[in-house]
Amino acid sequence: MNRRHFLMSSAALAGNAMASSLASPNDTIRVACVGVRGQGRSHIRSYLAMQNVEVAAICDIDERVLGERIKEVEDAGRKRPASYTDYRKLMEDKSIDAISIATPNHTHALITIAACQAGKDVYVEKPCSHNIFEARQAVAAARKYNRIVQHGTNSRSTVALREAMQKLREGVIGDVYMSRGLCFKWRDTIGRKPDTAVPAGVHYDLWLGPAPQRPFNENRFHYNWHWNWDYGNGDMGNQGIHEMDICRWGLGVKYPTRISCMGGHYMFDDDQQTPNTLVATFEFNEGGRKSLLVFEVRHWISNHEAGIGERPGRKDPNTIGNIFYGSKGYMAIDGYGTYKTFLGKEQEPGPARSEGGSNWENFIQVMRSRDRSELNADIEEGYLSTQLVHLANISYKLGRTLHFDANKLECVGDSEANKMFTRNYRKPFVVSEKV
Repeated sequence: MNRRHFLMSSAALAGNAMASSLASPNDTIRVACVGVRGQGRSHIRSYLAMQNVEVAAICDIDERVLGERIKEVEDAGRKRPASYTDYRKLMEDKSIDAISIATPNHTHALITIAACQAGKDVYVEKPCSHNIFEARQAVAAARKYNRIVQHGTNSRSTVALREAMQKLREGVIGDVYMSRGLCFKWRDTIGRKPDTAVPAGVHYDLWLGPAPQRPFNENRFHYNWHWNWDYGNGDMGNQGIHEMDICRWGLGVKYPTRISCMGGHYMFDDDQQTPNTLVATFEFNEGGRKSLLVFEVRHWISNHEAGIGERPGRKDPNTIGNIFYGSKGYMAIDGYGTYKTFLGKEQEPGPARSEGGSNWENFIQVMRSRDRSELNADIEEGYLSTQLVHLANISYKLGRTLHFDANKLECVGDSEANKMFTRNYRKPFVVSEKV
C-alpha cells in the first residue's frame, strides 16, 4: 500500500457522523468477544458492567476456555451467549454489532479486517497487528467500511493521563524534547518443553491461522506465544506498546526518521525467541523540531525510576510507565494511571493526578454517537504506535539502524528491512492487499 492510497483511505469521512444500525442510544448493543483466556476475560467483564450492552457471543479455539467464559456470563445472571470456535462463522451472524478481539497478535488484523468487511465495529487489543502491512490494512478497512475501530491502548481513556497530555501541550515542563518508556517486569524463564499432541478441544489449525504449520508446543501456546516471533512481538509488543503509545502521544509525533534497537535474550537458556532485554531509540524531526523517544525492556531484577512502581505499603517489583523531559522539569507517569510533575532545578512538585477510565466504555459511547472524533484510541493512532514496535524489532533483527521516509512509508535504501513489513501467509488465513 503506497502512502497516497493509505492516507486517502485514512482521511475518508474523517470527523463525520457515521450511519448506524442502532435505532436509538438506548438500544442494546450486541458484542461478540473473540479470544477470551486472558485479556479477553477483561473484555467480557467490562461489557457485562454496562447497561444496554449484551455479550451475545463468545469465540475461542479452546473449547475448555470457551465453556468457562460462557458459564461466567450465565453466572452473572445474563443470557447464555452463542458459542463459536471459528471467527469466520461468527462474522455471518448479522445480529452482532461489534467484535471485541483479544486473540494472539498474529490474528489481530486478520479478524479486524473481516469484522469491518462484515459491517461490524471493532475493539482490537494492542498491538493492532503482527507486522506493519497488517496495521495499515486494518486502518484502510476501517475507513473503507466506515466502521468504529478502537485500539486497546487503554491509557488513552484514562482521565489522569489525558490531563497529563494536556498539561504537556500547555508547557507545564517547558519544551519537551525526550520521552522514555519503561517496561521493567520480573519474568522468569519459560524453560524448555517438547512438542506434544494437540490437547483435546483445541482447534489448533484455527489458532495457527496465518502462521507456519508447526507441531503443538505448550511453550508456543497460552501466553508464551508472546515470546515466539511467529505469533508475538516480544515484551515491546506486549506490555511495552502501552508505554510506546504514551511516549508518542506526549511528544505529539507520528513517524520517526531514525530507529536503532539493540538487546538480546540474556541469563536464561529456554524456548524464548524474542529479546528479554532491549533498548530502542527513535529520532523524530517533525515541523523542524527534533525529539527523542527511548524505550527499554528489562526482564529481571531492576530499580524503580522517578517513583514509578513505588507504592506505600506494597512491594512491587515492576516499573511500568513513562518519563517526559522538558526545559522546565520532568513528568513521571505510572502505568496504573497516575502522573506527577517535578519543576525547576529544585524539582518542586507540580500538577499531579491519579484517576482511571475505561477504553471499552468510550468504544460503546462512540458506537452510539457514530462520531469518530470522540474515539480516544482510534485505529490510526494504534497503527502509528504499533509501527514503532515493528520498526524497532526489525532494527533488532537486522542489527542496524533504520532510516525511515515518512512520505514513502518505507526504510530508505533497505529492501531487506522493507521486506520484513509483511510475512508469508498460510492459506486461507491471508491478509490481502485489497480490503
